[in-house]
Amino acid sequence: MGSIYKRGSIYWIQFYRNGKPYRESSHSELITHAQRLLKKREGEIAEGRLPGIYFDKVKFDELAQDFITDYRINGKDTLKKAEQFVKYLSGSFEG
Repeated sequence: MGSIYKRGSIYWIQFYRNGKPYRESSHSELITHAQRLLKKREGEIAEGRLPGIYFDKVKFDELAQDFITDYRINGKDTLKKAEQFVKYLSGSFEG
């Protein structure tokens, strides 16, 4: 069960997950928006999802490319070794 309160002219919601309180702005001056957001967050908790957190799926190829790019940009001494690791892991995780 959660609650709605006002800070200035904006409504905020407070809800609990595993006994820990979470607060979030509704970014609205209308209480109906806050009520809708609170119901949405409570529904996410009931489904076992993390409320308000949505993870994007990232493929190994994208992570590997970013990893190598980071090593190049920052001039890491172990760039060759990192490239070897990525090549080795690509056989199992590519795609």
